Amino acid sequence: MSTGSTPLLDARGVTMRFGGLTAVNDVDLTVREGEIIGLIGPNGAGKTTFFNCLTGLYVPTEGTVSYRDRVLPPKPHLVTQAGIARTFQNIRLFANMTVLENVLVGRHTRTREGLLSALIRGPGYRRAEADSREKAMALLEFTGLADKADHLARNLPYGEQRKLEIARAMASEPGLLLLDEPTAGMNPQETRAAEELVFAIRDRGIAVLVIEHDMRFIFNLCDRTAVLVQGRKIVEGDRETVQNDERVITAYLGEPLEQPSTDRPAAEQPADAHTTDAQPTEPSE
Repeated sequence: MSTGSTPLLDARGVTMRFGGLTAVNDVDLTVREGEIIGLIGPNGAGKTTFFNCLTGLYVPTEGTVSYRDRVLPPKPHLVTQAGIARTFQNIRLFANMTVLENVLVGRHTRTREGLLSALIRGPGYRRAEADSREKAMALLEFTGLADKADHLARNLPYGEQRKLEIARAMASEPGLLLLDEPTAGMNPQETRAAEELVFAIRDRGIAVLVIEHDMRFIFNLCDRTAVLVQGRKIVEGDRETVQNDERVITAYLGEPLEQPSTDRPAAEQPADAHTTDAQPTEPSE
């Protein structure tokens, strides 16, 4: 798919320190319209911390993050309003709400009705509510969850909870979607479905930046991949460039992978791939 020449996202010199620890060190990254970009690296490399800097959860110690040529304010709701949405390494659904209600929560940044309108439930509110429900159901159809709309989120199988988190993020109508380990814990069939879903999201005009440990998933999917090691970006490029870079092989991959194919074998993930999100006192991926 063709991509635009002007960066959609432009991160320059992003650095994040926690006391004496530098979790992200002078990282540059651009994402253009129509691109799927991968971000890989060993556990503790700074990947989720970098995502948190892009989405306003952390205020970078140094550097800037711009979206459509505007510097983003370091507040998550304003980043979402600007057009960036994300999922999390650990699923963060509203477990006791229905599938549909979870997606409706994601619509709140795109609704214009105020508190008074909601209290009196006037015509404007009712139109906005109907529109939100229609768009939420369309997203559930897109992600294959329409028949589960009235189910509680906690009762969904793990793979469908991942899909629901993506549907909720898409409800904010982003131009850029950040996915943090979307295939963690999935079986090979679910991983293949996730790959197809990401391509379908790109085909809807949404650029994607994805963290993942499954190298075959990344190399099948991404136009470019950046590699973080100890908070620094050591290389960025296409599959061949990254896969054959000696620094990447030494630090992360271990050995060159076979060329991926559409009929690839089961996803291989390191046993320690399931770690918690970085926190200000204990940054880790």
